[in-house]
Amino acid sequence: MEENWISGESSRRVRVCFVTKLQAPFDLGEFHRSSANLGRMGLSEIVNGLLRNRYANFQPTPFDFLIDGELVRMPLEQFLLAKGISAENRLNVEYIKAVAPQKHGNPLLHDDWVSAVNGSDPRFVLTGCYDNLARIWKDGLLCSHILQGHSGAITSTSIFHRKGSPLENEICIATGSKDKTLMLWLFDAVEPDNTSGSIGAFKVLKGHTSSVQSVAAIPSGDMVCSGSWDAFIKLWKVESEGGDSVSVKKRKLVAEVDESQLRGKL
Repeated sequence: MEENWISGESSRRVRVCFVTKLQAPFDLGEFHRSSANLGRMGLSEIVNGLLRNRYANFQPTPFDFLIDGELVRMPLEQFLLAKGISAENRLNVEYIKAVAPQKHGNPLLHDDWVSAVNGSDPRFVLTGCYDNLARIWKDGLLCSHILQGHSGAITSTSIFHRKGSPLENEICIATGSKDKTLMLWLFDAVEPDNTSGSIGAFKVLKGHTSSVQSVAAIPSGDMVCSGSWDAFIKLWKVESEGGDSVSVKKRKLVAEVDESQLRGKL
């Protein structure tokens, strides 16, 4: 057993036994050291020095340290005081390889403000943007499809399975926009990752007189609900020929409007 006293900013010193579950060339056995007011960096320098003495070709490695299973993120003296641990006893300090900070990949660029993000299907992420486009992203970085057709910013999105669809992996997407319309899109969720391109809407739902701010699909997949700045909530049949709204609820203070305004148009 080897002893070594290391001076520091504080006169208080602690006997430390460095232990690890790492295999060679990172194991030290039962080496005992005494340290002063050292933090993670100082302790890591000590362990690296001991490992270099033990293994000739050892490469410097950053370490983290645990006491009683808790990461040490402050000088040892402060840690002991905070945890009520006596400095008179030998302290077992476990060292592990430091986890490098996660590197952030390139940002998923859009041409304007991203106003809607939908991750309700684990196979992809759907975004809506003020550049009038919706985008489908796979694996967190690949833009596989662009939904192009709106003439105004996209404000809301909904992902659902269309009722009666013969294709198991066919996904229906509803988007609402400041252009006063909803659009419905079909998308194959299991297309190869190298597949990319634009998708056109299979239905345009018209009837609101102001920006569509919210869209949501009925769980059964046969109807879509929309809310607009025109103070109306509308329900739309996904499979209807003209994209008609079938039910309208309005606020009490909203004046009566002509019935022709309540019907959607294709």
